Amino acid sequence: MSDNYNHPHIQVSISFTEELSRGLFLIGFKRPFDFVAGQVIGIAIRRNDARRLYSICSGEKEDEILILYKVVNEGYLTPQLSDLEAGDTIWITPPGGVFTGTTDPAVWIATGTGIAPFYSMFRSGLGENKILIHGNRYLEQFHFYDEFREVMGENYIRCCSAEEGDGVYPGRVTGYLEERTDLDPALKYYLCGSAEMVVETRDLLISKGIPFGHIISEIYF
Repeated sequence: MSDNYNHPHIQVSISFTEELSRGLFLIGFKRPFDFVAGQVIGIAIRRNDARRLYSICSGEKEDEILILYKVVNEGYLTPQLSDLEAGDTIWITPPGGVFTGTTDPAVWIATGTGIAPFYSMFRSGLGENKILIHGNRYLEQFHFYDEFREVMGENYIRCCSAEEGDGVYPGRVTGYLEERTDLDPALKYYLCGSAEMVVETRDLLISKGIPFGHIISEIYF
């Protein structure tokens, strides 16, 4: 991994922080560089701290960089991030990574905060010919529902494993995919979520005839 990732060296000031739902936060700061939707940056509280990687959750041309994260109580960084207020500073790296979108039709599959790179792609104008399958445990966690639904219509599919709701598949993303008989092997399938989700979903797609080379994945930790 490059020195750019290992040594955060751009100091930015937090412009806002918001708790979207229980333990799920969105922070923003003025965009100091260009990036490609889907890329990640490293974040640290202090300059010499070890960095943690997070997907950018905003459009390429927007004035602010947004980062979506879930607080992990036993984690090192997220409890500290959640204590920050507007005006506090953090250290970031330049963007990197190759989990980036294209204008071609594709299927996006996300769980939890794995929605972040797809929201960045969506806000960058790449959502009109995509299918987005989005999994969460609770209904309150589908924070970008209105935006996705307005542009993507029925191609935005919510899967909720712990609650039922109108127009929501009652179960996990893998359950939804298991029931589908119309998965197109010609499309690319982008996966972003936990290691368990990515491996399970990849194996399921392969079993349903999707070529391994058509599955692109990003794992968050």
